[in-house]
Amino acid sequence: MHGFMGRFGHRFRHRHELPLEGKKLTLVHMKNGQRGVVVEIKGGHGIARRLSALGIRPGREITKVSAMFMRGPVTIQVDNAEVAIGFGMARRVIVEPTSSDNI
Repeated sequence: MHGFMGRFGHRFRHRHELPLEGKKLTLVHMKNGQRGVVVEIKGGHGIARRLSALGIRPGREITKVSAMFMRGPVTIQVDNAEVAIGFGMARRVIVEPTSSDNI
């Protein structure tokens, strides 16, 4: 499979992959059952506000519960609540894994 050259000169396999440093992942790339701490929200104030209203903000620990195959919604657990967010929003949530469950 051939990638494409991103606007910053990075080579990606898929458009939804963001260049990340260290052990950071997007919610999309986390495995089901994996836990992590939100470290960053990539996007403007609108998306940050919407995610914050759902309890997803930097410093919060989350667990990925499930995801649909091929760009479907992603379900995560924040505190004692399960929240489903769309693929587009999930790819903007940057997480540092705290466990290696189901890897």
